[in-house]
Amino acid sequence: MSGSEAQDKRVALVIGSGAVKCAAALGVWKVLNREGIRIDLLVGCSGGSLFAATMALGFTVDECIEAMQRLWNRKVTEKRHWPSLLRAALPQLFKFDERFGLVDDAPMLRSLERAFGDKTFADARTPLRVVATDFRDGEQVVLAEGRLVDVLRASISIPYIWPPWPMGDRLLVDGSLVDPMPVDVAIKEGAHIILAMGFESPYPRTIKSISRFAFHVNSIMTNNLYRANYAFHNLAHHAEIVTILPDFERSITLFDTREFPYVIAQGERAAEAQMPYLRRLLGAA
Repeated sequence: MSGSEAQDKRVALVIGSGAVKCAAALGVWKVLNREGIRIDLLVGCSGGSLFAATMALGFTVDECIEAMQRLWNRKVTEKRHWPSLLRAALPQLFKFDERFGLVDDAPMLRSLERAFGDKTFADARTPLRVVATDFRDGEQVVLAEGRLVDVLRASISIPYIWPPWPMGDRLLVDGSLVDPMPVDVAIKEGAHIILAMGFESPYPRTIKSISRFAFHVNSIMTNNLYRANYAFHNLAHHAEIVTILPDFERSITLFDTREFPYVIAQGERAAEAQMPYLRRLLGAA
C-alpha cells in the first residue's frame, strides 16, 4: 500500500524563519513526493513564507530555487531608505513615524512582483497560511487571503530593515517576532500530523554597517524565541508534531544562495531520518 493510498490524516508542513536555510524544506518536499505522502497544508513564517508560497503554487523544486535566487540576494538590501534615516536623525523636523526602515523596499517589491505577480491564495494548489505580526499590539496575524506579494512582504518585514507593511487597518512586521516556528497555526487548522521545520537565524559574518547591525540584533531576538518555543514543544510533546531539524556542518549565512543544493540535500537527509516514524503515524507501515 502506498503512502498516498493509506493517508487519511491531514499532514501540514510548517516552515519557520531562517533565510537561505529555509530551502531545506524543498528537500523535505522531495522526500514526501517520492514516498507518495501528500501535504495538505503549508504554513510559512518570515523567510519560510517565501518557500511555502512557491510550494503551494505548485512550483517545481528548480523553479523554487530560481525564484528564490532572484528574490533573496544582497541587492535587496543595498539601497538605503533616506527618508527614514532623515526622520531618525531629525525627528522633529522630518516627523518620525512607525513606518521606519533602514532599507528601501522597492528592490524587494520588484523581486516579489517578478516571482508572484498578481497571484493570490486562490491560486494555491495546496492550502497556505502565512504568519505576520501586528506591529501595534504584537499579536500573531495568520493571513489566508489577499495578494501574495502583499502577504509575503508583510511576513518578511524584518524590524529596522524594511518598513512595516500596511494591510487593511493593520501594520504588519516579520512573523518571527511572534513565533519563528508557528506550529500552533497548523494545530488550529486541524492538521493531524505536523512536520515542523525550524532554524536559528544566521548572523552576519561581519558587522560593518547599520543594516548588518540590525540584522544581528534581530537574529539574537529571533533565536532566543525559537529556542524557548522549541523547548516548550519538546516538554509538551505531542505525537503528531514531527520536528525536522537539518544538520548544517558548515556556516550558512543570510544570503548564501549558492548553498541551496547543500541546504536542500540536508533537508532530504533530515526528512529521510524521520520517514519510519512518519509512516507509522500515517498507518502506512
